[in-house]
Amino acid sequence: MTYPKFALALLAMILVQACENPERYPVSGEACGPEDPVLDLSVEDCTPPV
Repeated sequence: MTYPKFALALLAMILVQACENPERYPVSGEACGPEDPVLDLSVEDCTPPV
């Protein structure tokens, strides 16, 4: 990939991410709330067992 194509792809990713709504889950579109079970997750919960 050439530098201009890489820079354009990086800029596109940044612009698309800027449109994300932090108040809603990206896939389901449901509103985030204070009782969501994912708030209790930590980094250790997301790593595969060794």
